Amino acid sequence: MTKNKKKFVLIDANALIHRAFHALPPLSTQKGELTNAVYGFTSILIKVIKELKPDYMIAAFDLAEPTFRHKEFKEYKAQRAKTPDDLIPQFEYVKEILRAFNIPIFEKAGFEADDILGTITKKVKDKNIQKIILTGDLDTLQLIDENTIVYTLKKGISDVVIYDKKAVFERFGIEPYQMVDFKGLKGDPSDNIPGVPGVGDKTATALLKEYKTLEEVYENIDLLPEKVKKKLEQYKDQAFFSKSLATIRQDVDIDFKLEDAKFGNYDLNKVIEVFKKFNFFTLISRIKDSAQKKDDKQKTQKIKVIFANEKDFERLLQSKKPKSVYFEKTSFYIFSEEKKVFVFDYLNAEKILNANFEKIAFDLKDGIKLLKSKGVKTDKNFFDVKIAAYLISPGQRKYDLEKLIFDYNIDEVEVSNK
Repeated sequence: MTKNKKKFVLIDANALIHRAFHALPPLSTQKGELTNAVYGFTSILIKVIKELKPDYMIAAFDLAEPTFRHKEFKEYKAQRAKTPDDLIPQFEYVKEILRAFNIPIFEKAGFEADDILGTITKKVKDKNIQKIILTGDLDTLQLIDENTIVYTLKKGISDVVIYDKKAVFERFGIEPYQMVDFKGLKGDPSDNIPGVPGVGDKTATALLKEYKTLEEVYENIDLLPEKVKKKLEQYKDQAFFSKSLATIRQDVDIDFKLEDAKFGNYDLNKVIEVFKKFNFFTLISRIKDSAQKKDDKQKTQKIKVIFANEKDFERLLQSKKPKSVYFEKTSFYIFSEEKKVFVFDYLNAEKILNANFEKIAFDLKDGIKLLKSKGVKTDKNFFDVKIAAYLISPGQRKYDLEKLIFDYNIDEVEVSNK
């Protein structure tokens, strides 16, 4: 990746959403809304924000109605399965995530997301801007040039591959601009583009190494072996039609201004609220780490940690309000309503843990085992947050304490010995 250039990330949203949907197991919100594709997409987005530190970002989407390719070729992508019902609502959820980040969204009736990406890469001519296409497939390799690369996913949503001109040549043996000629000859089964029957990878690559383009191949057809020549002559119209279908348009009529794509001017609190709506609590710390510090004026709470004495012990016994309790090997903690944490050892633990107030704990099963090992007997006046989280939303894979931390926005802890 070129250094000292501004970075412009162009997101192929549909490709990433489909990749995430099939890569991740079902995840749902407390309301039962499936969000695995949204979670995967958002994870990739945060990874890119953190690692690439983009100066500009946009996202392009497909629309449901047929494109010009479908109108020209009814069988275009006809073999693909219908979009699962559980995936359909997630496209709008992803758009909600993007709007929270103030990332412009582009879509155009009659065109695919790739055509929008191709158009924008052509519009941005500044050589001091590196264009990075973020996608889940390889259709956009044809757009790669000195100032454009493709950042794609090799496996699942974590294994990343970056394609520049050199990487394309190393894998396919041809230049990026020749990818459409390659598909004209070989076809593309994933999009149901037919190509020339009987022409495979090796033949297509060999022809393009010698003659560069599909047009030049046909200009020199009399020089080819008779078997290959016969196939190409028989399917000449289909070859050029296949190349046309595979070619990403770069002339879509869209209202794009580079200054509108500037990235970074988003409200972190708004992003966090959207994450909470989808129960993406494990992603909040990641986006906080990635957020720009200069504009982050978020209010924080200070929690004071106090190593308790006898006076604290008596005062907590008298208070009837519920209190959070957290157990460790050598001591336990009581979180009071005054935003203070009192640290106790296990001497006299039984008295305070059986006092007449509700104890709120997390993953109490392990806590009880620990108490028993210390010889501490406890009453049943405990509320287990982890069990409650499971009862509210049994479809989640994890029930982390991190959720509670972000619910209360605790960012700073002050330790005191009094």
